[in-house]
Amino acid sequence: MEKYIPQEIEKKWQHKWLEDKTDRCPDDNGKPPYYVLEMFPYPSGNLHMGHVRNYTIGDVIARYRRMNGYNVLHPMGYDAFGMPAENAAIKHGTPPADWTFSNIENMTRQQKALGLSYDWDREVATCHEKYYKWTQWIFELLYKRGLAYRKEAKVNWCEKCNTVLANEQVIDGLCWRCDSPVVKKDLKQWFFKITDYADRLLDDLKLLPGWPERVKTMQKNWIGRSEGAEFSFEIPEIGKSIPMFSTRVDTVFGVTYIVLAPEHPYVEELIKGRDNEAELRAFITRMKNMNDIERTSNDAEKEGMFTGAYAVNPLNNEQVPIWIANYVLVDYGTGAVMGVPGHDQRDWEFAKKFNLPIRLVVQNKDMSLDLNTMEGAYHDPGVLVNSGEFNGLTDEEGRKAITKWLVDHNLGKGTVNFKLRDWLISRQRYWGAPIPIIYCPKCGEQLVPEDQLPVKLPTDVQFTAGAVSPLATSEEFVHCTCPKCGGPATRETDTMDTFVCSSWYFLRYTDARNDEQAWDPKKANHWMNVDQYIGGIEHAILHLMYSRFFMKVFHDAGLVDNVEPFERLLTQGMVLMDGSKMSKSKGNVVSPEEILAKYGADTGRLFILFAAPPERDLEWSDQGVEGSYRFLNRVWRIVHQYIDLAKNGERDRDLTEAEKALRLQEHKTIAKVTEDVKGVDGDYALNTAVSSIMELVNAMYAYVGANTSIRSDVALEVNTNLLKLLAPFTPHITEELWQIAGFEGSVHEQDWPEVDAGALVVDEIELPVQINGKVRERITVPVEIGQDELREKVLSMPRVKDFTDGKTIVKFIVVPKKIINIVVK
Repeated sequence: MEKYIPQEIEKKWQHKWLEDKTDRCPDDNGKPPYYVLEMFPYPSGNLHMGHVRNYTIGDVIARYRRMNGYNVLHPMGYDAFGMPAENAAIKHGTPPADWTFSNIENMTRQQKALGLSYDWDREVATCHEKYYKWTQWIFELLYKRGLAYRKEAKVNWCEKCNTVLANEQVIDGLCWRCDSPVVKKDLKQWFFKITDYADRLLDDLKLLPGWPERVKTMQKNWIGRSEGAEFSFEIPEIGKSIPMFSTRVDTVFGVTYIVLAPEHPYVEELIKGRDNEAELRAFITRMKNMNDIERTSNDAEKEGMFTGAYAVNPLNNEQVPIWIANYVLVDYGTGAVMGVPGHDQRDWEFAKKFNLPIRLVVQNKDMSLDLNTMEGAYHDPGVLVNSGEFNGLTDEEGRKAITKWLVDHNLGKGTVNFKLRDWLISRQRYWGAPIPIIYCPKCGEQLVPEDQLPVKLPTDVQFTAGAVSPLATSEEFVHCTCPKCGGPATRETDTMDTFVCSSWYFLRYTDARNDEQAWDPKKANHWMNVDQYIGGIEHAILHLMYSRFFMKVFHDAGLVDNVEPFERLLTQGMVLMDGSKMSKSKGNVVSPEEILAKYGADTGRLFILFAAPPERDLEWSDQGVEGSYRFLNRVWRIVHQYIDLAKNGERDRDLTEAEKALRLQEHKTIAKVTEDVKGVDGDYALNTAVSSIMELVNAMYAYVGANTSIRSDVALEVNTNLLKLLAPFTPHITEELWQIAGFEGSVHEQDWPEVDAGALVVDEIELPVQINGKVRERITVPVEIGQDELREKVLSMPRVKDFTDGKTIVKFIVVPKKIINIVVK
């Protein structure tokens, strides 16, 4: 028997698989389609263990489905636009394209070295002209459908990256990529109207039972749908009214002040000429430069200033002071909120800090609330008080009645509000898909004609443009001809947010080499939606929300049948070392290359699948890797032993009890692994599947340790099924052993093993005997033994007698095929 040398075996099979295009996926071969997709990586240069985990999980599922008769689409590509390439260009003088494609080449090599069964003929890179041509086409599709527009807006700006960030890309006031402070800036920007789909994005979460509840909750909270009333407070001093939205219109009699966002358009008029105008302006400037998330955080200190002006409450005609505060955002709701400190904790804290009045307008059911003894706002259900004609109504009744009163008096209406904002897609960067818009002084804004796409990235750019996109430094790029009048015009110099590129790539895989369309709807409908999507939870409210939005737009345009892109979602856990996420800065990184060089890909795959359930974080363990390597060596040896046993084994005799026990373990393993890898409701248990296979290997060793012969068909069957079960997890060693055993074809093209129900039928069973709660003995008896005979046998056992003689047997309970419970006094 030759020694197990994984490096030689793996290189051999990887070369053959790639040369033969073993994993190439035909569009339709008569088998039922199944689409497995892992989130594609940014080509940073090297894979990390998080990538390895993600891709290995997907590969197991893909290989398992193929063996179960599916035509499996399992593609890979690269999310290749983005700032790191541009930063590398600035730092090293390397063109972003050169840096990116060099990294893609290296990461592709690493992925192939892992034995991942991708159809490389479908590979995409979002920075390739043949891809971003269609990203630009999608922009134009949204534009034509009224879903893309340009406006001047206050944006999140990262000084270090010199670009705009979406709200979702600002984490605790810092840029999500470089951790620099984010400030506010006024710029003309392009937006996608994702808010037009807010209701559908929320309602259609019910179509996703295969998604983790945590992800759906995160999306629900980000969309932030709230029902309430919209009405206005008059400002006599300037002759205008402030629109107001509130979900708690039942508390409107408790308003003691109102608050405007510092950016509210009325603020300028309200503060002009005040004695403290300079102080107010300084405060407003400081608030504007705070990040939205920082301003609205529950932990943020509430800051505010009184404008000196007053507004009139439409319900009771009271004058209330108008304040400016940090916690109100101009683009959420109406940019103004009513201060009801008696029934909102944030307002309570603000009122206490600035000594503003607090009024109680909702009492508890015991009518026991007293402002003199209350330590915080009351926001539970109750009965309206101090609310004029609405006194005595429940808060729910009050909301309906006051809303009706506003409608009847033409002062307001019931309405729905959303936290979700339109998607800001403009980026002042070079390495992205150019926005296909031309500005003509005569004709205005014009789409680039479709037959002129793609608008290609120029190469003669300078990377020192600061607040202006580097594209603006290319004279040849900027100056063009108006497609409408033929006169001189200029191009848009912003590029698109890279999330635009990644919000449709799953559709491109279905028709990756189509030069005439982004995809053929017939092919997309054959494959979509993705049966199993795999990626990190960090994409819950970015990529996953945007992809859902795009899919609905494509459905409305008649380009796809489905309204959701991903049927099931698995969010795999992180790979940790010493309790922390692996990172270069912490010096706790294990390179996949090191593992492959020392142990081989199969060992790395096996460990990363065995060490934890897919959705849980995984603690790296050098000992665990060693253990996985030893296990594969055990597999190597035992398969060789059973090959020899099968050649020399006996035939045409009844099975021995030992052979029956081995087949029992074999078919129990088939049943368990099948259940774990099938992933009912997305609940994959790949770690326990590996554990079950290890138990089977132990049983194979135990058999040869206690027996000198075996029926040849039993030896052949257990070898065959072991290799089939292990094939999705460790594809190289199983392929090699399959050939050594003399089996035909590839192990990966075999049918998944089926459970032989007859092998699971046992004549005898071992039962633990528990006396007063503790297991004291075990007994092996026929499965069909009667209750009386079982009781007689158990009570006659010497060790049972030791615990029951001289005592009264209160209960003798048999849980069939599980346990015997005896209670004595």
